[in-house]
Amino acid sequence: MRAIAVANQKGGVGKTTTSVNLAVALARSGHRVCLVDLDPQAHATLHVGVTPGSHQLSAYDVLVAGESLAAACVPAGDNLHVVPSHIDLSAVEVALTGQAGRESILKKRIEADPRSTGSGPDGENFDYMVVDCPPSLGLLSLNAMAAVDEVLLPLQPHFLALHGLSKLLETIELVAEHVNPRLRLLGVVLCMYEGGTRLAAEVGRDVEAFFTAGAERHAAWATARVFATRIRRNIRLAEAPSFGQSIFDYAPESHGAADYEALAAEVDQAAACGRVDARRVA
Repeated sequence: MRAIAVANQKGGVGKTTTSVNLAVALARSGHRVCLVDLDPQAHATLHVGVTPGSHQLSAYDVLVAGESLAAACVPAGDNLHVVPSHIDLSAVEVALTGQAGRESILKKRIEADPRSTGSGPDGENFDYMVVDCPPSLGLLSLNAMAAVDEVLLPLQPHFLALHGLSKLLETIELVAEHVNPRLRLLGVVLCMYEGGTRLAAEVGRDVEAFFTAGAERHAAWATARVFATRIRRNIRLAEAPSFGQSIFDYAPESHGAADYEALAAEVDQAAACGRVDARRVA
């Protein structure tokens, strides 16, 4: 199974939209996908049509009460399961105060889940796990990074959005050095992209230059690139969550559906080639 955390400590950059629609796009292409919602706001849970609290167990129970990942999984569509969030997740740091190894609890639950390790029944093993992180770099995001192999960074093409990039890279470096040596930054996907603006093009070039320049790059993000796919600003992407639907169900002919289908193809291809192809922004 390939595990990817979608993370950015800044809110409003398209993180949950990317988590959900990437997961659904991968599921639509025939992969079995588990979406884990680690954001107490539960927006990813709502986005796939699951009401927070409607299932007996949530991600909180997995992290705090010792429940298994399988017990918390809820079917959310063809080839798609979700581990739902709950507002109780906001109390995880308090609930786990003083517990040894608290940053690696999710990793242990994944390793104990047969469908996540490839030892489940034929046709039921997960091919992908996509973890939607909260807009912070606290314990929940650390659990995600300790459990996965790759981090996908959604970034709005705005200069202020670049300010938190170094902090996120620093966090990835620390987790890779002390908790999860497999962790790598898969790449950056530019969201809410307006191709006709000079600002979007300039920010895109700046981000690409950052990842291609210099020899002092940390191993955890040395191969990271900017995805060729740009997620264009599209009102349908903003409307879909209120209907509990992915963009593919809500507006399958929209630019949003086309963009996330293309992104999923790039992510899937990256598994084979080991790195993401990049292109310059014209």
